[in-house]
Amino acid sequence: MPKKRLPFKVEFGSIVLASLLGTYLDLYFVGKGYYHFPIRPFPEIFSINILFTLIGLPFLTLIVLRSISELTNWGKAGVILLTSLLMPIIEKLLEILGLFQHSHSWNHLYTFLGYGLFFTIVVLFHEWMGRRMD
Repeated sequence: MPKKRLPFKVEFGSIVLASLLGTYLDLYFVGKGYYHFPIRPFPEIFSINILFTLIGLPFLTLIVLRSISELTNWGKAGVILLTSLLMPIIEKLLEILGLFQHSHSWNHLYTFLGYGLFFTIVVLFHEWMGRRMD
């Protein structure tokens, strides 16, 4: 029997983890020159797009967490897989719009695998926090 959605404080903890993890990963990859954000808020202060790491990624994480709240483990894996498949497509769209640029050595397979691992970690943390709240 599928579980009910966890309390918002558990979701909030998972969202904070996603935001921190996303921020540090962006700082790492931008610092290594794998990609950069040509258009970003406060470019003289931040080398990354803080709107994405502080608003976009937490919102996407909340959508994923709420969509998997009542699914089986196979369903959760399916949502993570679907989300991971969509992210390279979204990245290409952002590149076309001039909001994102990858180096020539970047492969969008890295994006797919990275988001799959990222959301797996966030979902496992979310479920672990939920068990600790019981």
